Amino acid sequence: MKPSAQELKKHTPMMQQFLTIKSEVPDTLLFYRMGDFYEMFFDDARKVSQLLGISLTQRGKTGGNAIPMAGVPYHSVEGYLGKLLALGESVAICEQIGDPATSKGPVDRKIVRIITPGTITDEALLDDRQDNLLCALYQQQNNFGIASLDISSGRFVINQFQHEETLQAELQRLNPAELLYVETFEALHLIEHLPSTRRRPEWEFDLGTARKTLNQQFSTQDLVGFGVDKAEFALCAAGALLQYIKDTQRTSLPHLQSIKLEQTIDTVILDAATRKNLELTQNLSGGTDHTLAQILDVSVTPMGSRLLKRWIHQPIRNVNILNYRQTMIQTLIDLDLCNALAEPLKQIGDIERVIARLALRSARPRDLTRLRSAFALLPELQNLLAELPHELVHKLSTEMGNYPELLTLLENAIIDNPPVIIRDGGVIAPGYNSELDEWRNLAKGATDYLKELEIRERESTGISTLKVGYNRVHGYYIETSRHAADAVPAHYVRRQTLKNTERYIIAELKEHEDKVLVSQGKALALEKKLYAQLIEQLLPYLKALQFTAQSLAELDVLNTLAERALTLNYVRPTLSPDRGIIITDGRHPVVEQVNKTPFIANPVALADDRRMLIITGPNMGGKSTYMRQVALIVLMAHIGSFIPAQSATIGPVDRIFTRIGASDDLASGRSTFMVEMTETANILHNATKNSLVLMDEIGRGTSTFDGLSLAWACAEELALKIQAYTLFATHYFELTALPETIKEVVNVHLDAAEDGDNIIFLHAVHDGAANKSYGLQVAALAGVPSRVVKNAKRKLQQLELTSNNTNITAQTLMTPVEEVEEDGVHRLLKQINPDELSPKQALALLYQLKEA
Repeated sequence: MKPSAQELKKHTPMMQQFLTIKSEVPDTLLFYRMGDFYEMFFDDARKVSQLLGISLTQRGKTGGNAIPMAGVPYHSVEGYLGKLLALGESVAICEQIGDPATSKGPVDRKIVRIITPGTITDEALLDDRQDNLLCALYQQQNNFGIASLDISSGRFVINQFQHEETLQAELQRLNPAELLYVETFEALHLIEHLPSTRRRPEWEFDLGTARKTLNQQFSTQDLVGFGVDKAEFALCAAGALLQYIKDTQRTSLPHLQSIKLEQTIDTVILDAATRKNLELTQNLSGGTDHTLAQILDVSVTPMGSRLLKRWIHQPIRNVNILNYRQTMIQTLIDLDLCNALAEPLKQIGDIERVIARLALRSARPRDLTRLRSAFALLPELQNLLAELPHELVHKLSTEMGNYPELLTLLENAIIDNPPVIIRDGGVIAPGYNSELDEWRNLAKGATDYLKELEIRERESTGISTLKVGYNRVHGYYIETSRHAADAVPAHYVRRQTLKNTERYIIAELKEHEDKVLVSQGKALALEKKLYAQLIEQLLPYLKALQFTAQSLAELDVLNTLAERALTLNYVRPTLSPDRGIIITDGRHPVVEQVNKTPFIANPVALADDRRMLIITGPNMGGKSTYMRQVALIVLMAHIGSFIPAQSATIGPVDRIFTRIGASDDLASGRSTFMVEMTETANILHNATKNSLVLMDEIGRGTSTFDGLSLAWACAEELALKIQAYTLFATHYFELTALPETIKEVVNVHLDAAEDGDNIIFLHAVHDGAANKSYGLQVAALAGVPSRVVKNAKRKLQQLELTSNNTNITAQTLMTPVEEVEEDGVHRLLKQINPDELSPKQALALLYQLKEA
């Protein structure tokens, strides 16, 4: 709320200006430019001081009170902004727009942009290999609409659905840096974990306003041409998001030229639990080590890396597109083009984000040199692609384009190695503009004049130590030693006295100073104007440049997948219209790379007559690895990648579900077992005949009979009613009886071998049920005290003896087990007190034990 005139009268003119501007952004930190610093005052200063650990000072008074103040240097502001944005804060940048020389009172200032976590475009503040998304979320009863925008690329996407589970999966896939949500949104538990959320009034999500805003942005009469006209809930979210972007950027957004509706029918759907359990781009600890993306992503451009991660999180079902990707990968391998393509792609860099900064008119000089380098490399890439069959690369090559006229323009306009920013000039190349060259020559010629003046004055005064100098505070001067002061001519006017020297000015030098300052100022002003004009000349090419960036990113991903296939011994899977998943010697793409021991490859066969595999075997035997590798191989096939196997034929798959492992969700008040059952319920409600379902240890979080009953019922539901492809790992050996009643269910097991009391995991999958679980051996391997393991063995004997009695109670377990009759050796060992034996007695005892 803007302060009243009466309230402002209490403050100094500068604080009046600050408070008026601050009232425009009451919930945003205001960086107020004062000379070489951005200053913060009052509550903003206190908050920033605490968040950044910088000094909180007080300077002057206003309204009778001291002014809390904190500041950061403008030339290193990116580091401070990065920290604040990472903490979910937003910052309004307030710049001086007036001329200090002509201003009466405080220099005119205004907010030029607002930087929020989801609207970052500055290269220094972004992770170049991750998308940075701003999302908006709208809800009306059980209908959800979501819009996402990557302002650094111009990718604008919407979607809508009716289930919280789908929304949760979508939020996990998008991982928004900032989320806007309508104030009537009810499912707050789905968004409370996000780093930066902003509650917005319902009127900002008005459908009519959204249509008008979007049509204005795209210069269209309606949205039918984008195929989004009927997605009303998603359009509400898109309208609010677009208005927020305009409010924060305070400039036109010419790179936002279209909007796309994503359809779940086009993708293999992954729910939130599946994305988490498969560790696609983030591991269970929240890092990026040992993830699928880490193994596959050797992209040489940041935009390629971001695209590959989008492919991983959104596998597709369009067989034509998948076959195209596979054929491209195979062709790149056959023609041995991987290294040849990687070299120029690596030099092109991240032009996708350069184009966005160009559109926002915030491109820096080195952004333009990156574009220039990219334009120079495009012909080389086109020549390499010419080796591929025309039908494969026609669209890719056409969209990549060629820009000889822009290359010539940038070669003529920008020097080879320009400074980072345009502020101090030195960016525009000599010869580009004759007027600029004239002003520069004046300044340069004036510099030559200084040398001549110094020689002439030495000769006329006879002062050998005389020299002509310059500093930013006092301007030009003639300097002599204190000892030569008596020889200084009368027309010299003293300008400054130092410890051992005197500095003077003369009329001729003053005239020269004025000339230099005028020429330098004129040159800098003209250079900034020419730079702005240069950006305007590039703007008409924005759409074509966006297609170029997209095609280069796609080429980088395909080349990356070709390199991975070649290096990691991946093969091309067959995508079949017939149901079934047949994989020969499949391998886990991550585990095989991080394990120091050779990975044991295993097959899987799922078909209409073999829909469910009941998987048994020891803990640590590899059941979870086996199941995950099947899911990852199927997912990789649906991004167009080759896969780690000897061969694979994969039929239609619409969804992948995993129920592997669980932990408490304390924030929502859900126990481990409750989380497990919630995930299971989601699978049973949403799985279809063409879904791949991974179920691990269902029912282990409750009593034995409850858990067994639940596991059995879930397995029957999946096998008989849903008929999904299912891998069902369990320690309930009773489930191995399912194949006797359901012919489509098959037992398989992971092998292990015993060596005395030790266990050796063979990690090989074979048909049939395991003969035991090896639980006690695994416990010993994990370091459980031997006395506990021995006690467990005795209890196991007791349970096995009473296995025919279904009424096993706690009293049964508490009854001491009848000890097995001891032999002489054991009796003798029990009688020994080692501390009382002498070395001779111990040796004698050893011989006695040997003979026993």
